[in-house]
Amino acid sequence: MSERIGKVTLNLDYYDGQDFYSDGAIEEHLLQLVKENEPDLYQDLILREKNWAVMYHLSEQRENILAWYPMEPSASVLEVGAGCGAISGILAKKAGRVVANDLSKMRSTINAYKNKDADNLEIMVGNFNRVADNLEETFDYVTLIGVFEYAKTYIQEPDAYGVFLDKINRHLKPGGKILMAIENRLGMKYFAGCKEDHVGKYFEGIEGYPGTDGVETFSKRELEKLLDEKGYHDYKFYYPYPDYKFATTIYSDEYLPKKGELRNNMRNFDSDRLLLFDEGLAFDGIIDAELFPHFSNSFFVEIGKKEEHHA
Repeated sequence: MSERIGKVTLNLDYYDGQDFYSDGAIEEHLLQLVKENEPDLYQDLILREKNWAVMYHLSEQRENILAWYPMEPSASVLEVGAGCGAISGILAKKAGRVVANDLSKMRSTINAYKNKDADNLEIMVGNFNRVADNLEETFDYVTLIGVFEYAKTYIQEPDAYGVFLDKINRHLKPGGKILMAIENRLGMKYFAGCKEDHVGKYFEGIEGYPGTDGVETFSKRELEKLLDEKGYHDYKFYYPYPDYKFATTIYSDEYLPKKGELRNNMRNFDSDRLLLFDEGLAFDGIIDAELFPHFSNSFFVEIGKKEEHHA
């Protein structure tokens, strides 16, 4: 069964009839906003509402994490964990076909209204495992933007990260790429006094998530080791600044920041934070020590398809 919202297809074949995850009344409000306002008014809404959720879900700046990435106009993309569609729109502009998946019908409906003019966008509502097991299509790209850290909630198995990657890998065409954006648990902002993004606790990621189950991020070395252990050896790191959610610059190992460049550090719009030291000056010292990649607040990782070898 499917619905049409504008030019977008809302595929409900794998929807269980109930949303098991919700942020509550704010989602109803977001739906009303996107139903009643065109995208060119979203910035005015953000300024008027002064609400973190409205900014987070409707800001055009969210698209910066992928706006720069080169895709062929004919490319196909599977977007896992699409949420309210902050990234779906830029994917639909860049690629030929986008299949977005989210567990929540409410969030998927917000996505559909937000991107209602995208005739190349299909939103598949339902549990990722059920969708993935029934989806025979393969894609040039699979995006995991703020998703990989939740692998243990997607995959109820001991090797959740490996199983998750392999499930995604099966949906890549030969030569395809996984595009992952994720916070660095050792990001500079966490040392300087920002609460951990997912659980809202000071120093929780730095200390190794002693009080957290179900979500975790990684340092650069940890993520490299995890990918290598699971057989994903073809990967490249980029460093979104200030973070991947509201990136203004995407650095790479070929173009790292210079001293004095990293001065936009007042993050954590959703919560109070401490100001323990001057992050800009600390970044200058990190840059001098050639350690910036390890203290970048976020990573964007391009991961090449793992070729399956059959005996």
